[in-house]
Amino acid sequence: MDELQRRTIPHSDRAEQAVIGAMLIRPSCIPDVLEKLKAEEFYRQINRDIFETIYSMFAYGQTIDPVTLIDQMKVRGVFTDTTEEYLTETISLTPTAANVMEYALIVRDRALLRSLGEVAGSIEELVNGGSGEADSVLETAERMIYGLRNGREIGRLLPVSAVVQNVFDELNAAAEAGNRVPGIPTGFTDLDNVILGLNKGELVILAARPGMGKTSLALNIALHAAMREKKTVAVFSLEMSREQLVTRLLSRAASIPSKNLLTGHLSEQQWRDIASAAQELSETDIRIDDNSSVTVAEISAQCRRLEKLDLIVIDYLQLMQSAGSGHSWSNESRTQAVSDISRMMKIMAKDLNVPVLCLSQLSRASESRQDKRPVLSDLRESGAIEQDADVVIGLYREGYYNKEVEDPNLSEAVVLKNRKGRTDTVELTWIPEYTSFGSRDSVHEDDY
Repeated sequence: MDELQRRTIPHSDRAEQAVIGAMLIRPSCIPDVLEKLKAEEFYRQINRDIFETIYSMFAYGQTIDPVTLIDQMKVRGVFTDTTEEYLTETISLTPTAANVMEYALIVRDRALLRSLGEVAGSIEELVNGGSGEADSVLETAERMIYGLRNGREIGRLLPVSAVVQNVFDELNAAAEAGNRVPGIPTGFTDLDNVILGLNKGELVILAARPGMGKTSLALNIALHAAMREKKTVAVFSLEMSREQLVTRLLSRAASIPSKNLLTGHLSEQQWRDIASAAQELSETDIRIDDNSSVTVAEISAQCRRLEKLDLIVIDYLQLMQSAGSGHSWSNESRTQAVSDISRMMKIMAKDLNVPVLCLSQLSRASESRQDKRPVLSDLRESGAIEQDADVVIGLYREGYYNKEVEDPNLSEAVVLKNRKGRTDTVELTWIPEYTSFGSRDSVHEDDY
């Protein structure tokens, strides 16, 4: 017999039956099981059909027992001549409902082993197929394995029933959140009301002309996410050093002018404030990389190694090298390079299932217009960025161009694209002494 035929596909019929039996014997355990298992993790089709039916009945608040289950399986068209006998056997073979979570772990473990085997086969095909360079194959392999580790298999067709279950999970999470936005709050309520926070899998572009404060706004958002929302934030700065970034964060956190921190001219109270802010900042989970030649592939690889990750901030797109090229802009087409980077960032956001906030320069086109507010076409090499981004926010400050305006610190976050809903303009206040932003209603609030 061929070696492949002799291999046993990892699964446990007894554990799968025990999970189903326990859910029918003690329906109170169903919510716990549904949090741990998905229908596709069952090896036998009949167990998948039963589990999917129980999930559907639970979602609609229906009574679940052997009689009602059989009735619903008939409605769904998955009832066969042997189903009733199989359910009776399943219940009789279940040792106890008390150990249902142990049985669920066995089912999940076997499913992971099966998926790992499939991924290993795919990687072997990539290696032997000679269809790409080693770096490209390694990147694909890492994505596949990362997807398994996080319960998100990459590049696999899923039945709509499995996707429906995921949607129900998201709806339940949104309902439990109440009035909170579904994504990570930016710290600016009016902006969150438009874009609904920074959501998983999204590529959010923050674009502006130099000097508008896009790095400052990004750091505001990162600080709020880490300090107030207790999120893990990875910041990749291609322009500023780690020390420069942290100095800005300390200035905002301690409400001490940046100039004082740079010159060291601090009063005794300011020293105490900066010490307190440093302690609070040290307790956050912000990771900073200031490699000026980092690529998207390298960012993705670093982020996959983090046990927990909620948000990625990149400053900024036009300074990046195209993934895997190792060449500078002069050796390749700018437009094509930006297209590659933009696409890979969107793929990274989806694969890692976290929002990616990427800063971008605007072209000089706005400078020649009477109204210099940003528009989508101002994005440098805008075609790919505009297409790949889920949200595009343009930053504008009239006081930058005209010092005589009534409020030179009035800033506008112009939502130019929003896949989740409307576009709008949100007013912010630029706080130059802290190189930071605040909400318009009160710049004295703790916006971070």
